[in-house]
Amino acid sequence: MITALSAKNKSEFVDGTIRRPTPDHSLYSTWKRCNNMVVSWLVHSISPPIRQSVLWMDDARDIWKDLKSRYSQGDLLRISDLQQQMASIRQGGRFVSEYFTKLRVIWDEVES
Repeated sequence: MITALSAKNKSEFVDGTIRRPTPDHSLYSTWKRCNNMVVSWLVHSISPPIRQSVLWMDDARDIWKDLKSRYSQGDLLRISDLQQQMASIRQGGRFVSEYFTKLRVIWDEVES
């Protein structure tokens, strides 16, 4: 999701870089329009049962923080699994380039 938001130059709405201006600020309407777009993308990218729990939120940053707090625990399990895969992978009959590519794919996933 971060990649998609970055491609649209909107990741700052979820990472806290762009903060909600006060309603009387000259950029408030621009911020609101962009925030609403990001909220829509987030809401439509999650499953209906989860969507119900964030529908009432109107700030993309709040939705992002809520989802991150709920699901970041799973990342720890996934990282552990990937580290286990890296530790147990063997070249076997693979070419060095295939072996390296497999390691690189796992490593890139750990890094992301």
